[in-house]
Amino acid sequence: MSRPLGDAVLDGIDFDIEKGLNQYWDVLAQDLFTFNQFGTQVYLTAAPQCPLPDSFLNTTLRTGLFDYVWVQFYNNSGCQYTPDNTNILLNSWNWWTSSIINSWIFLGLPASPASEGFIPPYELTSQILPVIKGSPNQGGVMLW
Repeated sequence: MSRPLGDAVLDGIDFDIEKGLNQYWDVLAQDLFTFNQFGTQVYLTAAPQCPLPDSFLNTTLRTGLFDYVWVQFYNNSGCQYTPDNTNILLNSWNWWTSSIINSWIFLGLPASPASEGFIPPYELTSQILPVIKGSPNQGGVMLW
């Protein structure tokens, strides 16, 4: 059998849509999800921007078909961490974890202090993680 990726087996798709149209991504997710009925897990993940709601993936994420959602809480001034106001990030986090069902939501952060939205480790562990821990659908932290 000829396969486009040789012997490699594709076991998941990540939706990181940052340009273009916001149409038909939900249809693609539904079609990809149907492969799960053949006995092999096909993981669906997404990396939406944190502004509410994500302009490209909102409808798609509301299908409830995504295993993991890595919300980009960086390079988005309206919802990322700022040293003088953690409420901006936390309010956005609460929206994500209460609005997207059947998915593990991850707090996507930059790993470098040179990036917008970077949270110094002490502030992350003392101010942010204690608040998000135990949120519905809370999957953890993703570093970029």
